[in-house]
Amino acid sequence: MFLHKCSAFARLMRLDRPVGTLLLAWSSLWGLWLAGNGQPPVRVVVVILLGTWLMRSAGCIFNDLADRNFDGHVTRTRHRPLASGEATAGEALALGIILLILNFLLVLLLNWQSVLLAVACGAVALFYPLCKRFFLAPQLVLGIAFASPIFMAQTAILGTITPAGAWLFAASAIWALVYDTYYALVDREDDEKIGLHSSAITVRGYERRFLALMMLLMLVCLLLAGRAAALNAWYYAGVAAAALLFAWEQWDTRHLGREHCFRAFVHNNWVGAAILLGIVLAHLP
Repeated sequence: MFLHKCSAFARLMRLDRPVGTLLLAWSSLWGLWLAGNGQPPVRVVVVILLGTWLMRSAGCIFNDLADRNFDGHVTRTRHRPLASGEATAGEALALGIILLILNFLLVLLLNWQSVLLAVACGAVALFYPLCKRFFLAPQLVLGIAFASPIFMAQTAILGTITPAGAWLFAASAIWALVYDTYYALVDREDDEKIGLHSSAITVRGYERRFLALMMLLMLVCLLLAGRAAALNAWYYAGVAAAALLFAWEQWDTRHLGREHCFRAFVHNNWVGAAILLGIVLAHLP
């Protein structure tokens, strides 16, 4: 019984599905390496990466709490612990609150600007599940939450937000809109049946053009971030590699099949890695 409950809690935190955590980690590392000029303080790196993992886990729990009456009607989510009855709403709420408290205690190790920013970003992350009831593109709200570690890195290391950091934040938020739209395409039919909104539903009939436009906009933001930070050719090589990876995703999802869209969602980890590699190499002596 104890092990079964631990398994349910682990799945509530998505420990069995680390893809989302990895996607969040890439943009966090972009921000850390940019703000730290290639040498971010180890303490700040540990605090922000651990904090983003705790916040993402808490966000998943509160998302499941908000969707517990819907998940049982969606093919992909019907076996989640709350939908299947393996965990109660009270247990999930307690676990989510514990994770939020741990995250707040962790952020207290940073400066006051970062603490205030963390509270604001946490509120955005917790607001995301409710957006699916009334906002036509809730993935954009998720993108803002997922990009917030970039601003956290800026305030923790520099005490301010630079133009380069702002452009990188915009790129990360748009990037999340791209990969989470691919994710939403997998669930589109189910979401329509139960009355939830998503970018995949809003852009029906224009999916590939919308995704191509968002990809282009993200790449432009990355170029502007590189220019503002005066990064060298290595960075732009990383951006070029990301563009090629995006082109492959466009080709692979040309028929918008569920398996292909989910594969594109996971494939975005390579996009994040390419950009990080460019940032790292650009800061080498």
